Amino acid sequence: MTDTPPDRLSTDPKSPYYDAAVLERGVGIRFKGVEKTNVEEYCVSEGWIRVSVGNTKDRAGNPLTIKLKGPVEPYFRDA
Repeated sequence: MTDTPPDRLSTDPKSPYYDAAVLERGVGIRFKGVEKTNVEEYCVSEGWIRVSVGNTKDRAGNPLTIKLKGPVEPYFRDA
């Protein structure tokens, strides 16, 4: 495994960007210099994150998310 997190990662097992091994290692996200703990998905190259909005659910029972744009800095918490 490398010491850099992937360019795009999702916590949803149905997503093609889901990677259980990377998530077990622990990935932290800094967005615009602030630590975020409610990130559902991120993409470094496109510069966005998806964060959950409270406890609100969509029709399928998934957390309701919004997309925020800005600089994304993923890192491994164990490093």
